Amino acid sequence: MLDVRRLRLLVELSQRGTLAAVAEALSYSPSSVSQQLSQLEREAGVPLLVQVGRRVQLTPQAELLVTHARAVLDRLEEAESDVARSLTAVGGTVRIAVFQSAAHAVVPHALTLLRREHPALRVEVTEREPEAGLFDVSARDFDLVIAEQYPGHTRPHRDDLDRVHLAADVIRLALPPDPGAPAPSGGRVAPPEATPSGGRVAPPEATRIETTPDPRNALPAASGLPWVLEPAGTASRQWAEQLCRDAGFEPDVRFETADLMAHIRLIRSGNAAGLLPDLVWAGEVPSVTLLDLPGEPQREVFTSTRHAAAARPAVVACRDALARAARATATPAGH
Repeated sequence: MLDVRRLRLLVELSQRGTLAAVAEALSYSPSSVSQQLSQLEREAGVPLLVQVGRRVQLTPQAELLVTHARAVLDRLEEAESDVARSLTAVGGTVRIAVFQSAAHAVVPHALTLLRREHPALRVEVTEREPEAGLFDVSARDFDLVIAEQYPGHTRPHRDDLDRVHLAADVIRLALPPDPGAPAPSGGRVAPPEATPSGGRVAPPEATRIETTPDPRNALPAASGLPWVLEPAGTASRQWAEQLCRDAGFEPDVRFETADLMAHIRLIRSGNAAGLLPDLVWAGEVPSVTLLDLPGEPQREVFTSTRHAAAARPAVVACRDALARAARATATPAGH
């Protein structure tokens, strides 16, 4: 009989690539991982690993075993979900990976809802970049990830993960505030108007954004300013640079940081221009000048979990709370 715990180690090795990475992820020693996999080889009766330089590689028989092991692990997870659904209260622990602006705007409200409605449920939240978070959910390090996707970019597809839309988050040009005069092309932050709930993330009801007569003028007007963008290689950076190039200029990027709160401070202090998604303002009054961009570009915010975990009551409860929290910062399409 094959040992399920050792099969899990083989699956981990197929995902993470090295014995050291498996050991670090599961808090084992590399020698312990190696010993357990050697025992699995004896149970299977065939070689599972071959040495290639300083690394190990899975044999074809090991790859077959990984496919079956994934199915076994999924069935065990489905069994846990069935048991949980038989209970009257939602409990246990849900580990959520989340990118920064969602952690800032959506997660606190969702946690408040969950604490009130499901007091036996423990939720652990860790900030992770979307690509890493998706991998970690697939590797069973997390149960749920909140991720984002920029226009024209797609995340690698993972067959074991689902994908549920959470919000469409409009992105705008952000310029230093100028209380005494309108911003370039006429855009400025204006007093509030009533905003019913709906399907797109937008700034809070405390403010609205005056649209420019022609949003195509906004980016060219900012072409001579210093810029703050996310680090090179990120989807948001690639999208932002292409947007500027389509407008006829190369942005003068003087500040690189993944911290959007730092973006806001650099822009607010008059040191940079940038591109900010509306989600960063949830619950707060925008403190910079915001201008519409042509076509109102949006990034998609979504959640993903393993198909085998999607029906688990704790995961369902978290997704429901996140959806309600996202709707609390939304305005109807077409606004």
